[in-house]
Amino acid sequence: MSEPVLVVMAAGMGSRYGGLKQIEPVGACGEKIIDYSIFDARRAGFKKAVFIIKEELRQDFEEAVFQKMRNYMDIQVVFQKQEDIPEGFSVPKGRVKPWGTGHAALAAARVLGDAPYAVINADDFYGQEAFGKIYSFLKTAKDGEKLDFAMVGYRLGNTVTDNGYVSRGVCETENGLLQNIVERTHIEKRPEGIAFTEDGETWHSLSPDAVVSMNVWGFTPGFTPALEEDFKRFFREDVPGNPEKAEIYLPFVVNSLLEAGRAQVRVLSSQDKWYGVTYKEDRQTVVEALAAMTAQGQYPSPLWQGACEQ
Repeated sequence: MSEPVLVVMAAGMGSRYGGLKQIEPVGACGEKIIDYSIFDARRAGFKKAVFIIKEELRQDFEEAVFQKMRNYMDIQVVFQKQEDIPEGFSVPKGRVKPWGTGHAALAAARVLGDAPYAVINADDFYGQEAFGKIYSFLKTAKDGEKLDFAMVGYRLGNTVTDNGYVSRGVCETENGLLQNIVERTHIEKRPEGIAFTEDGETWHSLSPDAVVSMNVWGFTPGFTPALEEDFKRFFREDVPGNPEKAEIYLPFVVNSLLEAGRAQVRVLSSQDKWYGVTYKEDRQTVVEALAAMTAQGQYPSPLWQGACEQ
């Protein structure tokens, strides 16, 4: 099997954040969150990263992200395009949104051949532990009667923000294996603790120790044809009912394979704290956390040689 590859989903614009948060500086020398992820991935063992971006943002990413990174990691770019749809279908009139994280991952998977791959978000800080665990898994993963996948699970309490609500995939696990993911689209810190709502009025408590998915996945090459299959199903069944907004989400594809008994997903636990910029107010928290980690010696400054003048 080929060496594991890191797939970075970076095609979203960040509607709640209000801009292109993937290239917002958070480090002392202008580093972005993705710089820290690539640094952690490289020291874990990854040598190649495939970025999924919008074609019109190629120059922005090249200047802000790829130029310095290319000296340390083999970078390949794939575009998520709205017209990339299954044969026999057409883009619905009025459709503006991309097709979702499942489609983004599929766009990258098509260029990977027989390489196993990890999938992450560009705008999430995951910590060193996640990359080490997912790389070690991918080095030995092998499909048997079932497809052999993994995900890194985080403590919910390590993944919430003080500045609004978040969406999280809350995981049910048994003997270290994922049984189910339930997407909770509105989770908040409240005076009585962490809770979620589905109607904006009724709140249900969640344990801070609940395992949640932050979209750190490890897939064998067998996932790619399963993704292709589900993308066709998505156009047959989901798009007609919601042509302007329907999306195929990566966790939902995994869930369907679990329900069909076609895959198993090992849950690799991380105790690291997640950081992200869901809202503009989150940025300062990320800046301070990364400065503290750098001061403790977890990261050099600058991350990339020549990134800024000392």
